[in-house]
Order: sequence, then structure tokens, then C-alpha cells
Amino acid sequence: MNGTPQPSDLPVSLVADLATEARRPEHADIDLLPTLEIARLMNAEDRTVPDAVAATLPAITAAVDAIAERMGRGGRLIHAGAGTAGRLGVLDAAECPPTFNTGPGLIVGLIAGGPEAFTAAVENAEDDRAAAVADLDALQLTAADTVVGISASGRTPYAVAAVEHARALGALTVGLSGNRDSPLATAADHGIEIVTGPELLAGSTRLKAGTAQKLVLNMISTITMIRLGKTYGNLMVDLRATNEKLRDRSRRIVALATDAEPHAVAAALDATDGKVKDAVLLLLADIDAATAAALLARRGGRLRDAVQEALKN
Repeated sequence: MNGTPQPSDLPVSLVADLATEARRPEHADIDLLPTLEIARLMNAEDRTVPDAVAATLPAITAAVDAIAERMGRGGRLIHAGAGTAGRLGVLDAAECPPTFNTGPGLIVGLIAGGPEAFTAAVENAEDDRAAAVADLDALQLTAADTVVGISASGRTPYAVAAVEHARALGALTVGLSGNRDSPLATAADHGIEIVTGPELLAGSTRLKAGTAQKLVLNMISTITMIRLGKTYGNLMVDLRATNEKLRDRSRRIVALATDAEPHAVAAALDATDGKVKDAVLLLLADIDAATAAALLARRGGRLRDAVQEALKN
């Protein structure tokens, strides 16, 4: 972190040298190609992204384990980025409450320029380092929290400043970048650099770089939730059933976890006010709703641990 040039101070020539900004000369006449051929080119480019992510799995693993440890102690997960990167962070944060029943504010997405920047460009927001500091201060960041800075270039001032400020406060920091040796990764405790190379459209990092960021954010949030006991095997037993589709999914999850008949599943969910974990435990251990709730509370909400304890007794 010491002696690292600030992203806004990097000369334009260095920006042009970034892999994410390079031009693919073989695609210079792409606008002259038939639509099917363009689609084939895009599809071929997209197929390279999983391999780029696979090359960084050790770094992703280390970051996830560190995040899960902090969140296990009550910490929050905060994504911070600008433009596409910021939108992906906000999207990941927004998807966690219905999927994993995470509490309000447990997983947060910050985007440079504020909420309006999610649907419209906010000029110069990505260069505002002070805004990143103010956004984190508004959350009253603590050393138990984790901040994931997201930037395709790895030099976006908002993302780098967020990571630098968070690290100075003792929070865990992750830098997710699309270029090697990036200021963002250098500033963070855990650098994850997914090098997907030049885009089909030069500099359009909403393409491969954005896809890679989405894949990594999926891993970070999903595996962290698995580590925290938010699943039972590969079943989303902590989902929040807020509509009929999710209520149907709840019934199917309970049935898959217990092999119970539909009428028993429905009765268990009714008895537990629709709580999937409680309903599964009630059926597997043949206990009442109150006992199931108390056992889950004692086991920190970890259904597998609760089932094992109940079946031993």
C-alpha cells in the first residue's frame, strides 16, 4: 500500500496499456460481420472467462475464508465500486436477503454516485475518493467488517479509496480487479485479479470483465453463506418466502430434505410460520416447533448441527 501511485495520478499511457482497455485488431471489422458471426465471437470470448476465474481460485478461497471468519463474529460484507462494478456489487447485496435471509445491512452494496447511479451514469463519481470515505463512514465501519473493492481497471479512485480507508480502520479488505499488479489489489489484504484480457469491444468492461466480477461475487457471497450454515447441503433452507413462488420453493426444499409427504410438509411449515429450517428439523427429529426453534438458536442457526444433536438424544 505504501508508495502506490493514486489511480487518478496514473498517466493516460498507463491506462491505455491496461489489458481491459486494449483493442483486438482481429475484430476491427466486426460491424461488417453477419449477426450470427458476431454472436459466435462473443460466445467464444465469454467461454474464456471461467478459466480466468479458475486460475485465481486459491486467492478467492483465502478471501472467502477470511470473510466468513469475520462475519461469524458479527461483521458485515460491503461491496464498493463504480459503474458496472458498483452495480454488480449492489446486485449481489440485494440478492442475499431473499436467498439467505440475511438481516438488514448485513451485506451492503455501495456504488459511486449513490443509488441513482445504479440506473444512470453519474459523471465523475468514480473519481471521487472523498465520497468513498464518506460512504463507509456513514456505515460506521468497524474492524469486524469486510470491504470488497471492485474495479475492472483496478485503478478506479472510488474503489481504491474505499479499500484504503477500510484497511486503515482495521477492516478486512479485498480488491477485485481485471488487471495484474493493480493498485486496488495492492491496497487490499486479499487481491483477486481476474485477467480476462481485451474485450470484444475495446474498453467495454461490462462484457468479460463484468462477467468475471459477477462469477467471483457469486462465489464470495454464496460460499460465505454456506460456511455460516445458511444452507443444508445444497438446499437454501434459510430463504425468505415472500411470494407464492418462494413459498412453493420452501415446500419443495422441506420435502427434499426430509422425504416427507406433502401434507406433512405443509403442516410443518404452518407450525413453524413458514421457517424452512425449523420445519426440516421438526420433521427429521420428530419434535415440536418450539423445541426446534430453541435447538436451532442454541446451534447458531446451523441446521446440520441441530439435526445431529437432536438425533443423538
